[in-house]
Amino acid sequence: MSEKLQKVLARSGQGSRREVELMIQEGRVSIDGKVAHLGDRLDNLDVLVRIDGHKVDLVKPSEEVCRVLAYNKPEGELCTRHDPEGRRTVFDRLPRLSEGRWVSVGRLDANTSGLLLFTTDGELANRLMHPSRSVEREYMVRVFGEVTEQMVKNLVHGVQLEDGMARFEDVVYAGGEGMNHTFYVVITEGRNREVRRLWDSQGVTVSRLKRVRYGDIFLTKDLPRGGWLELELQEVNYLREIVELPEETRSHLTVEGLKRKKGVRKIRRAVRRHEERVSDDSRGRRRDNRRPAPQNQPAEETARSAGNKRKPAGNAANRRNPLKNKPAKPRTRK
Repeated sequence: MSEKLQKVLARSGQGSRREVELMIQEGRVSIDGKVAHLGDRLDNLDVLVRIDGHKVDLVKPSEEVCRVLAYNKPEGELCTRHDPEGRRTVFDRLPRLSEGRWVSVGRLDANTSGLLLFTTDGELANRLMHPSRSVEREYMVRVFGEVTEQMVKNLVHGVQLEDGMARFEDVVYAGGEGMNHTFYVVITEGRNREVRRLWDSQGVTVSRLKRVRYGDIFLTKDLPRGGWLELELQEVNYLREIVELPEETRSHLTVEGLKRKKGVRKIRRAVRRHEERVSDDSRGRRRDNRRPAPQNQPAEETARSAGNKRKPAGNAANRRNPLKNKPAKPRTRK
């Protein structure tokens, strides 16, 4: 049975169907040395497929193990694989894969935080993002300005935007003070900056936006900002079921892995180590760009400059090892 080229590549973890279709249109994909075209089908997987000259290991439907990650995106990170300006991206923190790659289920703009899903199954990502599936996305939004009952009715009934009619499926008021008000809103499409544009149409400004739910997958308090957590088989199959994909029978998480599932402290520790590593790298680059010290500096001047160096005070003195001078706490058996 033949399959479309983009479907096979998406299943092999090379991106969502849409991303693979763009690669094919740009002439980046070849089959047995010939440039591929949209509409090409594969009768078998014994052919040699390359993307940008690199061989792709094609995955059979029976060999694929669908994995899904839930990631708590902080503000400031970009939903792109590579940024020419060297800014942080959501892919920087994800675990490395021996085969395939992580595909993001939709995007969040740089100023939006919250739940972002990643999967190794490009077909699953494509169906979850498609508007015809109407998968609910819930956001916690804080707006600045006066909000009336009529404005909320407009947002629920529908507002004409530049790319067509849009509306919230539900709007729930969560309180506020002065000109700041917090709402929980639900949409079923993933248009660019849709939530912000809907509120802008009513003359109020979104000051904070956070996604808290995708379908029935919630952002829980035990997942800190910048942390990720792999979903269990039951949750993966829920996502597959709502987009009419066959049930997955295997999970990358073993029984022992489930027992040792990361707690919130371990996740926070991993996030902190990543932050320290990134900051150390940036400081190292800055040091490399500095003007080198003179090579023939007299020994007396070197000693004098070292003697005048200010010692760190307070917490800075123990920053490398904050527990160095802390007395050991006696361990007691309960």
